[in-house]
Amino acid sequence: MLINDLTFITNQNGQSLLERFKVLIKDTEFFDCLVGYFYISGFYKLYEPLEKTKQIRILIGIDTDQQTYDLIKQLYLSNVKVKEIYSRQVIDEIENSQDTQETENGIKLFKEWLKSEKIQIRAYPEKNLHAKLYIMTFTEGDRDRGRIITGSSNFSYSGLVDNLEFNVELKNASDYEFAKEKFNQLWESAIDISEDYINTVIRKTWLRDDITPYELYLKFLYEYFKRDLEETNELYNLELPDDFRDFEYQKQAVLNAKRILEEYGGVFLSDVVGLGKTYMAAMLASQLDGRTLILASPVLIDSTNPGSWPNVFRDFNLKFDAESIGQIKNITGKYNLEKYKNIIIDESHRFRTETTISYEHLSEICRGKRVILVSATPYNNSPKDIFSQIALFQNKRKSTIPGLPNLEGFFNKLEDNLNKINKKENFQEYIKMVEENARQIREKVLKYIMIRRTRSEIEKYFKEDLEKNKLRFPQVNDPQALFYELDEKEDNVFDSTIKLLTQNISYARYTPLLYLKDPKQVTHLELSGQKNMGTFMKVLLIKRLESSFYAFKLTIKRFVGAYKKFIKEFSKGNVYLSKKYSNKIFEYIEEENDEAIQSLIDQDKAQKYSKEEFVEDFGNKLANDYRTLCQIKRMWDGIKNDPKIKKLITELATNKILKNKKVIIFTESQETARYLKDKIEESQNDKVLVFSSSSSEDIKKTVIENFDAKVKNKKDEYRILVSTDILSEGVNLHRSNIIINYDIPWNPTKMMQRAGRINRIDTKFSDLYVFNFFPTRQSNDQIQLQEIAQAKINAFLTLLGDDAAVLTEDEPIGSHELFGKLTSKSTITGEDDPENSELKYLSLIQDIRKNNTVLFEKIKKLPKKARSVKYCKQQDFLVTYLRKGKIEKFYCAKDNESNEIDFIETAKLLESTVDEKRPSMPIKDFFDLLNLNKDKFSNAVETQDENSSKMGRDKSKEVMKYLKFINSKRASLTDTQEDFVRKLKKKLEEGAIPKGILSTIIKSVEILKKQASDPLKLLGSIQHAVPERLLMDHYAQNSFENESYKTEVILSMYFKRGLNE
Repeated sequence: MLINDLTFITNQNGQSLLERFKVLIKDTEFFDCLVGYFYISGFYKLYEPLEKTKQIRILIGIDTDQQTYDLIKQLYLSNVKVKEIYSRQVIDEIENSQDTQETENGIKLFKEWLKSEKIQIRAYPEKNLHAKLYIMTFTEGDRDRGRIITGSSNFSYSGLVDNLEFNVELKNASDYEFAKEKFNQLWESAIDISEDYINTVIRKTWLRDDITPYELYLKFLYEYFKRDLEETNELYNLELPDDFRDFEYQKQAVLNAKRILEEYGGVFLSDVVGLGKTYMAAMLASQLDGRTLILASPVLIDSTNPGSWPNVFRDFNLKFDAESIGQIKNITGKYNLEKYKNIIIDESHRFRTETTISYEHLSEICRGKRVILVSATPYNNSPKDIFSQIALFQNKRKSTIPGLPNLEGFFNKLEDNLNKINKKENFQEYIKMVEENARQIREKVLKYIMIRRTRSEIEKYFKEDLEKNKLRFPQVNDPQALFYELDEKEDNVFDSTIKLLTQNISYARYTPLLYLKDPKQVTHLELSGQKNMGTFMKVLLIKRLESSFYAFKLTIKRFVGAYKKFIKEFSKGNVYLSKKYSNKIFEYIEEENDEAIQSLIDQDKAQKYSKEEFVEDFGNKLANDYRTLCQIKRMWDGIKNDPKIKKLITELATNKILKNKKVIIFTESQETARYLKDKIEESQNDKVLVFSSSSSEDIKKTVIENFDAKVKNKKDEYRILVSTDILSEGVNLHRSNIIINYDIPWNPTKMMQRAGRINRIDTKFSDLYVFNFFPTRQSNDQIQLQEIAQAKINAFLTLLGDDAAVLTEDEPIGSHELFGKLTSKSTITGEDDPENSELKYLSLIQDIRKNNTVLFEKIKKLPKKARSVKYCKQQDFLVTYLRKGKIEKFYCAKDNESNEIDFIETAKLLESTVDEKRPSMPIKDFFDLLNLNKDKFSNAVETQDENSSKMGRDKSKEVMKYLKFINSKRASLTDTQEDFVRKLKKKLEEGAIPKGILSTIIKSVEILKKQASDPLKLLGSIQHAVPERLLMDHYAQNSFENESYKTEVILSMYFKRGLNE
C-alpha cells in the first residue's frame, strides 16, 4: 500500500519483512544494517539472496538491556569491554538457536563471509543504539540508487516474520543519501568486532569442532554433579562428642541430606547396615533449626542401650524428644506438635502400608515437618513399599519431585506392570519386571530424595579419609551352609509332612466365614481377612517344621487340640468366630506366637453362628483337617532323634570359628529358642542367654552388657545368645562376629538385618561369619547333601504355590534361587557392584577439580549444547543430555527411535580416554537424531504434566462427591465450614489424605444413611474423620516454586561406526 511514497510492512496478511528483503536484496550490491543487535536467525533466512551481494556492513549497538544501558551512561566503554559484551551476546544467541542443519549452515557461512571480509561487523559504543535501519544499494543502472527500510524490526527471525511490527520502506533519493551518510559517520566511529565474532563461534559455542570425547565426558560429569561440587564439606555449629571420628562419607551424606530436605521436605538415610545412620541423622539434626521428634522401636529409645537415639542425641547436645513407634497413636494428644520442625522415623520400612491406623497418625505428625526416614531396606519388592513412605512428605498428586507431579500414577503403573505377569508361569519375566521397576524408581524418584551408599563404595571412594581415621571395615565371609542330615525314616516323615500341610489341609477351622451359605453376611474385607488367616496358619506350620522338630511337635499338638474343641462345639450346632481380634491375631502370627493366637481365638465368644448357616462341606473339611493333623502328630510322635540340634552342638564344640567364641543364634520361634538353651547347656559348659518379645527389661540389659561392644560396664556371663528376630534390628551385638541362622531366613533381607547386628563400623573383628542351617538326607557326598537341601527348599516353595509369597514376605525368589541367595555374601552386605556406583564418577570429577585446575576450568567453560564424536563398533547413534529446570534425562537415538537411558549407562557410553581422537561429525544425521531425543524428552515431560491432576484409585473421588453436594448447599455453611471444604478439596486433589482416612470418611457417611442428605450432618461427619493437621501443606510445598523452564540441550555425543586409530 503506497501513501505519500511510503510502504508500511507489518508482517501481516502475507506481507512479511523477510519476503520484502528477498525481493530487494537479490539486486543489492551493498547491504548496510544499523541495528540494536544482529541476530543470526535473521541472517540464515536470507543467506541465499545475499550470495550475490558484494559487501555487507553490520553496525550494532552492544546491547538493549537496562544493565548495559546504565553502564554506557556511566562511562565510555573500552574496546575490550565492548568486545566482551558482544561475545556474550553471540554466545547467548547461538545457545538459544534452533537445532537444525540450516542454523549451522547459516552460521558457518556467516563466519566464512567474515573471514573473506564480504561481511564486516562493527559495534558502536558511545550511546545506546536503538535504531533499526537497513540500507540497500542497488547496482549501477538499476531502478534507482537504493532503498531504506526503517522501523521496529530487529534482524531476527521473529522481527522478520513472526512479530507484529511497523516498518516503512523509503524510496526517495534524499532519504537514501541522508541514511547512507549518517551510517558512514557512525561506521567510522565504531569498533571492528568481525574477528571477535569468528573467535567466539569457533571457541565458545556448540559449533566448536575441537571438543574431544574425553572433554565432553568430563563436561557430562561436571554438569551432572554440579550441585555436589558446590557443597562446602563444612558442617556449622556442630558439637562433636568426645572421641568421635569425623568421617568424610558421613559429612557428605549430611550435606546432601540437608539440601534434599529443604527442596523436597523429606529424605531417606539408607546406607547399608552398620555405617552409622543414627550418627548421620544426629549430625543432620544439628544443621537444622527447630526441635526434633524421634520415632523408633522401644529398644532404640531406651537409654540403657548405648547406641539408642537418646544417647546419641545427648552426645551431640541436641534438643529432641523420643517416642516408641508403638505409641504413635498417643503422640498427637501427648505433645504439642507445633514445637517440632523435624521428624525422624527409624526403620521406616515398617510403614510400607498406608491403610493402618498407625500410618494415619504418622501422616498427621509429619504434615508440615521435615521428615527424615532411616532404613537400610526401605524398598523391598512392591513399588507400594516405598510409595507409602514418600507420601509422608510428598503429595501423591502434585508432588514437587522433578518430572513426576503424579507420583500415584507412576507407582500404579509400576504395580500394574507386575500384576500383568503370571508369577508362577513366567517367573523370570516377573523378576525382570521387578528389577526394571526398581531401576525406574531409583532413576526417577529416589535419586532426588535418598542417600544410599554401600561399604564397598565407602571403602573405594573414601579410602584416603578412612585410612586417616584408621578405620578398616571387617571382611564379610560367604555364608556357610550347615547341613543337618535326616535318616530314611526322618526324611520320609519330613517330606510327607510338607505335602500334607500344603495339599491336604483346608485350614477351615480358621476360615469359617468362607463357608457361610449366605455370602451377604460377610464383607469383602472380612473374606479377604479369612483367606489371609488360612494362609498364615499354613505358613506358620511350615516355618515351625523347618525351625525345630521340638517346636513343630508342640505346635501340631496345639492345632489338634484347637480343632478338637472347635469340632466338639460344631457338633453341638454352634460356631464361634473371632472378628474382634483379627488384627491382634496377625500381630501374634508375625511374632510366631501361636499359643497366644489359639488362646485369643478361644477367648472371643462374642459372635455366635448356628451350624445350619454353613454349607455342608464345612463339616467335612473340619473332619478331614483333624484326621490329617492327627496323622501328622502320630508320624512325629515316632521321631525321637533330632539331627539338627546334634549338628549345632557338634559345630559349637569342634568348629574352629565357633569354638570358645561369642555366638549369636537367631530363630523365629520362641519355643525353639528355649529348646536350644536347654540342649546346649546340657551338653556344654556354657550359659545360654535367650531373648524374645516376652523377655524382661533386665534380660535386655544383660544382652547389652554381654554382647554390645560400646557398653561401658562389660560383662562375660554368657558366650551364646539365642534370640528371635526382636533383636535383628536396633541392638548392637558386635562383641561377637558370628551369626547362626538356625531357621532358614526365607526372606534374605532378614539375613542382612541379622548380620547387621555384628557388622558395625566400630567392631574390633577383622572377619565376620554367618552360618545357615539346611535340612538334607544322609549322604557321604557333600555335593549331594547340597543338592538334596536345595530340593527340599524347592519343595517348600513349590508346594506352597502362591502362598510362598507369605513365607518369603513377598521377596520374589525362585525356588532354585533361594539357596544361592542364602549362601551369597552380597545378601548379607546388601552390596551393589561398586563399578555401577555414581560415586565412581563423582570422585573422578572431584579429583580433576583438585589436581588439574586448568582442565577443570576448561571443562566448566565448555558451551551449552557442547558436542563431540567418538567411534563405536555398532551402528551410529547419538546420546543426549537434556534438562528442564530440575528434570534431567538422558536419551539414546538410533534406528529412527529414541529411548531413555539412566546415568550409569550414559556414563559408561561416554567414558573416554585422554588421548581418544575425535572423528568428523555427520551433520545431517546428528540433527536428525538430536531432534528425536528432544521430542522424546518433551513428550515425557508433557505427559507427566498432563497426568498430574488425575484422581487416583483411592476413594478421593467418592469423598469429592460429598463435598460437591455440600458446596451446592453453601448458603447453610459458615465461612469456617466453607474454608474446611475448600481445604479438604485441595488436599483430595493433591492426594494428600491417607487411604485409611478416606475409608473412615466413607464408613462414617454410610452410618448416617438417610441423614447424609443433610449437608450439615454430612459435613460434621467428614470433619470428625479428618484431623485438622492433614489439611496443612507438606513442608516442601512452602518453598516450591512452580516456575516455567525451557528445555535445554546440555550436550550430545555422536557415536560413529569405526575404529580408533
